[in-house]
Amino acid sequence: MSDTQHPSVARAPVSAIIDTGKYLAVMGCIVWLLTLSTKSLGYNWQWYRIPQYLWQLDEHGFSWGPLMYGLGVTFQITAISMILMLLIGITTALFRMTDSWAARGVARAYMEIIRNTPLLIQIFFIYFVVAPILDMSAFWAAVIALSLFEGAYASEIFRAGITSIDKGQWEAAQSLGMAPFPMYRHIILPQAIRRVLPPMTSQAVSLVKDSALVSTIAILDLTQQGRMIDAETFLTFEIWFTVAAIYLAVTLALSGVVKFLEQRSNGIKP
Repeated sequence: MSDTQHPSVARAPVSAIIDTGKYLAVMGCIVWLLTLSTKSLGYNWQWYRIPQYLWQLDEHGFSWGPLMYGLGVTFQITAISMILMLLIGITTALFRMTDSWAARGVARAYMEIIRNTPLLIQIFFIYFVVAPILDMSAFWAAVIALSLFEGAYASEIFRAGITSIDKGQWEAAQSLGMAPFPMYRHIILPQAIRRVLPPMTSQAVSLVKDSALVSTIAILDLTQQGRMIDAETFLTFEIWFTVAAIYLAVTLALSGVVKFLEQRSNGIKP
């Protein structure tokens, strides 16, 4: 190995230390401001009461608290919605690129309706109008609403990734006599997926945060559990800071996993 080190590698630890210092300084300012504001309000912090809503340990053994049960429901909704979001997104993107005017029209109408109406209204419409007709539970109404909403944005990401593939790749596949399906499957989509991973990560994080809106239709997710505990205990700041921290931990973990997969797909060792 050479004794010389690439400048970017040498600067990386220093940059990380500086960024960490900035983060700690900002968080310190936030804590200081919160301390001042709560003192002026006469608020009495009771953080010691929070652990019981995360986990419980008694004579019956260990068990998760209501916030963690709510997080489990959030994970279920997010996981299913993410799979459907990807399927809807890639299907819509392919519809928009097809020669069929009917497929393009359906895809365009779907995107315009979904992207130009609020997610909360869509959740209410599916839950109060569509769900009773199809005898659908609140859980699946929430999943479908989130999947349709996020899928509309994911379709644009997929379309951008597909159209970014070099024209020579398309021409080479067509010169070999490949049909559209195997061409997309073996040549176009594998390259496009690598390119759309970063923006798709942002969309997945958005899905996690948007899932908090399903609490409006009485689903006992993380946000709804926080509301119920807040109404019962009046631990407003402690509960909502805890809920926010849980959401932050989930989104950071998701971003880290996707970054790891992106590095692996590009042949870079983490």
